[in-house]
Amino acid sequence: MNARALSKIAALSLLLVSSSGTLPTVRAAAQTIDTAKIERLTGVKGKLNDKEGVFRLAVPRSDLKVTVAGVRMTPPMGLSSWAAFTKDGAQTLVMGDMVLLEEQVNPVMSVALDNGLEVTALHNHFLWEHPRVMFMHIGGRGDQEALAAAVGKVFTKIKETSGAQAPHTELDSAKTSLDPKKIEAILGVQGEMANGVYKLTWGRTTKMGAHTIGNTMGVNTWAAFVGSDAQAVVDGDFAMYEDELQTVLKALRAAGIYIVAIHSHMSRESPKVAFLHYWGIGSTTDLSRALKSALDTQRRIP
Repeated sequence: MNARALSKIAALSLLLVSSSGTLPTVRAAAQTIDTAKIERLTGVKGKLNDKEGVFRLAVPRSDLKVTVAGVRMTPPMGLSSWAAFTKDGAQTLVMGDMVLLEEQVNPVMSVALDNGLEVTALHNHFLWEHPRVMFMHIGGRGDQEALAAAVGKVFTKIKETSGAQAPHTELDSAKTSLDPKKIEAILGVQGEMANGVYKLTWGRTTKMGAHTIGNTMGVNTWAAFVGSDAQAVVDGDFAMYEDELQTVLKALRAAGIYIVAIHSHMSRESPKVAFLHYWGIGSTTDLSRALKSALDTQRRIP
């Protein structure tokens, strides 16, 4: 047998050894996922992907009657909530995406946050849909049973909040009578009143390459108040470094502030900045204290 033939045999043997070593490792990782327990704790049947070592659950939102630009949508067209579990050493990872009507977003988000899950994004996947549908991405790392129980509570809350009503209040910015000094005393900064809207801004910084960008380039948190001292609305946007997102979310939801969207406004910046849009109804004192509780969780420098 010549040298070339021996070389081919050696290469083939190495490939077979490598393949036979990899596949059982992935399967072993998958087998450490207690699929029966996850199904019991979540109340949802799943499917194990042996190749990737991932156990995935899906809940089609067949209860929704959604049209997009007149087209009747079905769950396979992107209207299924899902969660996927995989092992990472001694810990378990979970990722998922929840399909929610607008009125379901905040109660479901609170359940996720209160049970140890992270909320990593909130946005739309369609234009021109009716009713409006939002998508809330979740994640978590830790004990498999605790994560599965948390996901189960999220799925349960989605069922419980079907048919929930949106908040409503009658306010006209042209008739704003609030006292800005009461807001300033709590938030510690001075804003500007224009056309019945009292607006405050907090600048942050990040870098694009070697260039620092900040407040005027849009890297800022802001709040806009209208109404009276007793009954006001505040809306705005929080700029957060990536590791601040969960604490800001928890503070705002604990204070009854509605989260409207979570997404990025830039790419390739460092540190990474996430943006959170919000809406709140109440007295200016309560709303200001809610914002202050979230601002206090953020660090002053990158």
